[in-house]
Amino acid sequence: MNIRSLTRGDGVVIGAAVLLFIASFLDIYSIDGAPDSLELPSLWGSGPVVLGVVLAGIIGAALVVVSRGLPQPPKVAGLDLGQFGAAFTIFAAWSALGNVFDPGGAVDNVGSSSDGPNAGTGLILALVATLLMAAAALATPLVPALKGALIPAPRPAAPQPYGAQPQGGYGYPGAQQPGGYGHPQPGQPYGGQPQQAQAQPQPPAGDFSPFWFAVPVPRPLFAEDGSPTPIAELAPGTWYLAVEQRGQALVAQTQDGRRGVLQDTSGIQRG
Repeated sequence: MNIRSLTRGDGVVIGAAVLLFIASFLDIYSIDGAPDSLELPSLWGSGPVVLGVVLAGIIGAALVVVSRGLPQPPKVAGLDLGQFGAAFTIFAAWSALGNVFDPGGAVDNVGSSSDGPNAGTGLILALVATLLMAAAALATPLVPALKGALIPAPRPAAPQPYGAQPQGGYGYPGAQQPGGYGHPQPGQPYGGQPQQAQAQPQPPAGDFSPFWFAVPVPRPLFAEDGSPTPIAELAPGTWYLAVEQRGQALVAQTQDGRRGVLQDTSGIQRG
């Protein structure tokens, strides 16, 4: 799982899940005029609230976040893992809303007060957390501000000549290799190829020169034969090698040697 592929919306989902977990230890209801000695139960004191609100919300948040970090999320009942998780968060918010309207129905023993119980701090915070969680899970694919990377890709330490490799950085596959394409060695003119690099791929003919780049958000990489099914997903914070240009698209090579077409090249960071 690559945490650098998480978005700002995923950060909101994670924060809401933490708030929900904290709320689960607070009072599920309150009673006006109750003595201070009366110990009120937390959300864990009600089975329906634990299953329908706390666990459903936390499980839904986990599925949404995990699906974003996997290159190709699995499907559950025909739905992507993220869509299945979003459904869990909606169910948790709906259950929390019902329990806020009827907090006494969540617990059998609510005391003998004639006024009846009111929603407690824990139940109200749980409703806020699940609503925030469900809204972020649904809005992230639609709102550009939420689709931005949660952890921005690091910039190279110093400006590099066009076509040269960046000086290391997260995910840079050749950071520990002495030399390589585009890296001049002592005693060589810039662009010269050392003996150790003879086996490396040579730049294609024409004006295009291979260069390293990083994507701002997760981008699919499609097969060169035009198949609509992605063969990989490029993650922010990882350097990839562009080996060819086809109109506005780039032919990119991943660290494991796979090649494919990156159709959306907007906002890429060149090394």
